[in-house]
Amino acid sequence: MNVPQHIAIILDGNGRWAKAKGMPRNYGHVQGSKNVEKICEAAYKMGVKYLTVYAFSTENWSRPKSEVDALMKLLRNYMKTCLKTAEKNRMRVRVIGDKTGLDEDIRTRIKELEEASKNNDGLNFQIAINYGSRDEMIRAMRKMTKDCADGRFAPEEITEELFEGYLDTHGIPDPDLLIRTSGELRLSNYLLWQLAYAEFYFTDVPWPDFSKEELEKAIEQYNSRDRRYGGIKEDEENV
Repeated sequence: MNVPQHIAIILDGNGRWAKAKGMPRNYGHVQGSKNVEKICEAAYKMGVKYLTVYAFSTENWSRPKSEVDALMKLLRNYMKTCLKTAEKNRMRVRVIGDKTGLDEDIRTRIKELEEASKNNDGLNFQIAINYGSRDEMIRAMRKMTKDCADGRFAPEEITEELFEGYLDTHGIPDPDLLIRTSGELRLSNYLLWQLAYAEFYFTDVPWPDFSKEELEKAIEQYNSRDRRYGGIKEDEENV
């Protein structure tokens, strides 16, 4: 089986999953965070080299304050857990998104986690926190246009490769497969530049129930796709 090098996941359905069980939404977020570790391990064992998950978007600040506060508390706890997991599994962890919008103690924990895991040679695990793709591109363009104005390069020298170097994901290959759980059929401002040629897989399974077996289904579906990047297959050339 051809395993995608890089899988991106939108972790959706935690709150609805909890509500269906008669539990508060925050219970779903807790269980969802536990499932991240399981899927990281399963993905790496399958041969996935990069895994990027959408944990908290720039739009999620509009949720009720009680839920946002609970998510930030969960994030603080997860940073501690992730540090241990990274050490155990030789996992390299990077956080993408606008870190300036996070509390100082969370930024400190992120820095410690990234520094401690930077030389690990296992799964490359990216967590999108306070992330929005449009925000990412605007931030990238601000830096790029400043460098251009400072004479580091001329406007006509701007290429896709140059622009990519200013994105949060610089140095990370684009995702081959996007998975979104819980039945929604949209990208929700996630990795819009990077997903240009990714295959999309949508499932009704909520994130806390998304298992190794569900991941295998997604990869099997990925293998049935014909990725041509705008070209044609050899047997179509003379048609």
